[in-house]
Amino acid sequence: MPLPSPDLQRQLMHTRTISIAAYLRADQCWDLEAHITDIKTHDAKMAFGVRPAGIPIHDLWLRITIDPLFMIVAADAAAEQIPFPGFCADIHPAYSEKLVGKSLQQGFRRALQESLGGVLGCTHLTELAQVLPTAAMQAMAGAPTAKDEARGEPEKEHKQPFHIDNCHAMRADGAAVAKFYPRWASKTTSPLVK
Repeated sequence: MPLPSPDLQRQLMHTRTISIAAYLRADQCWDLEAHITDIKTHDAKMAFGVRPAGIPIHDLWLRITIDPLFMIVAADAAAEQIPFPGFCADIHPAYSEKLVGKSLQQGFRRALQESLGGVLGCTHLTELAQVLPTAAMQAMAGAPTAKDEARGEPEKEHKQPFHIDNCHAMRADGAAVAKFYPRWASKTTSPLVK
């Protein structure tokens, strides 16, 4: 269902677009390529001069490679447009250095802020990196692995699905889990869920 119509007339001034593409690699690792752009509909006065309407203020890329256990094994950052040419891109190598070895499943956002937050990183790349854990889970959920294909059938779930207790609809004590994942449902149903 779309948002309700706005009450007042308005004019589009800025668009931020974030996209993430996930690729399964031949080595069974995954590449997540995240892209962020900020585009003004008007000429923007910048410290170095004017950025014309329609030309991105930010056009940044972040790629991480994760193994099947959600550990980051490689990372790269790049920019096509930045607000401070000659300065912004200096921090890009820090993303390769500081993301490798981190887990997307265990305290990633906290670790990200500690190692690349504030002046330790690029605000926009760090913000972009924050959405990677859920993007990785969406990409990997239900994807066949080489092991599954070799057996000719998907592996039966022996562990609780990752999304249970990670959002309102998938509460272990809720009606949706009781209906779709009865094995993992709590015995009591939350009074908040109808």
